[in-house]
Amino acid sequence: MSRLATSFVLGYHGCDQAVADDLVVGGAHITDSAKDIDWLGPGAYFWESDPLRALEWAHWKKDRGEYNNPTVVGAIIDLRNCLDLISRDDLELVRFAHLSFVEMQTKAKLEIPRNLSPRRQPDEDRVLRYLDCAVIRHLHEMLRDEDVREALQREPFDTVRGMFTEGGPLYEGAGFAAKSHVQIAVRNPSCILGFFWPRPYPQLNASVFPGGTEAS
Repeated sequence: MSRLATSFVLGYHGCDQAVADDLVVGGAHITDSAKDIDWLGPGAYFWESDPLRALEWAHWKKDRGEYNNPTVVGAIIDLRNCLDLISRDDLELVRFAHLSFVEMQTKAKLEIPRNLSPRRQPDEDRVLRYLDCAVIRHLHEMLRDEDVREALQREPFDTVRGMFTEGGPLYEGAGFAAKSHVQIAVRNPSCILGFFWPRPYPQLNASVFPGGTEAS
């Protein structure tokens, strides 16, 4: 499939200050997420073009006691062979993977996972994406098979990109959701060309970006 968009994007990763220092200064490799609820399957996660959303997420992790000093690190990402879930062609591929996954689970008499809302929050978004994660994982596994790759005319994906309309209405009667965002899961670490400190801007507290300067 030909690329229909430019390949290079800026992604932002919310994390603890110690992790950010290791990535930007120490040259460390970012750790992949491999939870069963990951929205885009396994990979290193970034918010595309949205350092503020990354910072909000890092502060949420601090509130849960998982981070001490929440911050954000930026990355230059080459999407390369991207499973782009705002592309009609790629959405159909994921639909096919779902049919294959359901058939496999049914034959094995195994449960088909579901996307769920958090406990005690039945009206919230189904942020526990067990089904979506399983389907995307299954697609990656399918593409390990040379015969499948030839039949689908697809190669294993380096990255996965998805747009999500998360959260309630931005304002009364709005068609926009308050937490809409684009996420990227990087599967191939060589797609990350480098890390950097984001430049602060008015909505962000400059103190959480030790490598940045005040916005003009």
